Order: sequence, then C-alpha cells, then structure tokens
Amino acid sequence: MAEHRDNIDDFKVQTAKHANISSAPLRPHNDYSKDRASKRLSTDSNGTSEGGAGSSTPVEVTALEESFRRFAIHGDTRATGKEMHGKNWSKLCKDCGVIDGKNITLTDVDIVFSKVKKKSSRNITFDEFKVALGELARKKYKEKTGDEAEAEVFKQIEGKAPVIAGVTRAVASPTVSRLTDTSKFTGSHKERFDPTGRGKGKAGRVDVVDTSGYVSGYKHQGSYEKKVTKPTVGKPM
Repeated sequence: MAEHRDNIDDFKVQTAKHANISSAPLRPHNDYSKDRASKRLSTDSNGTSEGGAGSSTPVEVTALEESFRRFAIHGDTRATGKEMHGKNWSKLCKDCGVIDGKNITLTDVDIVFSKVKKKSSRNITFDEFKVALGELARKKYKEKTGDEAEAEVFKQIEGKAPVIAGVTRAVASPTVSRLTDTSKFTGSHKERFDPTGRGKGKAGRVDVVDTSGYVSGYKHQGSYEKKVTKPTVGKPM
C-alpha cells in the first residue's frame, strides 16, 4: 500500500510540472458533432461565392446568387446551378426586364455572354455572370455611375425565378367544326348519331333484328290485341 501511495504522489508531481501541456479544456462530444455538421453544410452548399467547398463556415447565398441558380437549372435536370448556358442567360435578361428593346437588346445580351465566358466553355460562372451584368448595366443606365448602374440591375434580378409560359389554347377551326357537326352528316354516318349528336353505339352500325315475336322482323306487334279487344257499347234499356 505504501508503494502504491508513492506512485500516486509521483504522478501528481509530474502532472504539476507539465500543467501547460494540455491547458485547453476538454470539449464535449456534442461540440465536435456540431463542427462536423457545419463543415458538411458548407461542403454541400458548394456555392459559387467565396467560402464554398472546403470552407469551415456555411456559405450564405445572396438573393442574386439564388436567382442565378434558379435560372441555371431551368429546363435542365442535369444542371447543378453552378454554371449557366446562353439560352437561360437570355431568358433571365428577358424575364427580369434587363432587355428593354432600346438600350439593351437580345443581340447585346448574346454579345456580352460571348465576351465574358471562357473560349473553351459554353457556360458562364456566377462571377462571370456578375461581370456580364455590369457590362449591360453601364450600357442601360448611362446617366448613372458604374456601381449605381450595377446595383440597379442587380435589384431587378434578385429574388426572381424563371417565368413558365401557360398552356397554349387550341383555336377553333371552322373546317374542324364543320366536319364534326353530326347534324350535317348524311347516309350511313347520319344513322350512327341521335338528334343530340350522341353516338348510338352498335345500334347505329348494325341492323338489330327484333326476335320478340313468333315471326322474325314482324313489325305489327300489339296490333292483334287492338283488333280483338273492342270497347263495349252500352245498350239502351
């Protein structure tokens, strides 16, 4: 027992000498779990702004970048939202009102897109997207400074989403209406529909034989009873 106490005393002395080795307090297990979740969110977001994949802090997506992603994936199920092709770029400028037909036209939008993108690429990144908007902003708002013009165009796009066109309505054709009007049918086609235009089904296509009487096709069913049964006339008393 005495030897065991001496070992404990030696351990306390050694610990007191090297107190600075682990001066940092131990962290609970939950704190490490929170750190891992935070890193995972940052990696999963993988945004185009700074602090994307590999960052230890979550990425805060701006309203402008969110609109960029919405238009980037429009009509393409394989798109990741990191890059945007020319067709969706033109749609964004049209839906958000960047194209006004005067200062900015569709041709201007296409020229700027070709100017900012890499030669070997068909798409633009978010950073190139902002550069392209800056080019259009300075051309659209010539009376404002560069920063003011960019802020005005950014405001037009922030929070916006692609406009989905409605279903095209069928236009009534007079030719089709005439061909489908059953009241104008003749011959055997006329027999297939009743006066309301509803099809008769098999009765309009096949001659159905009435076999209810003794003779097939007899057309005077019920006339015998009328002949035999005569009304009784009262005789005067």
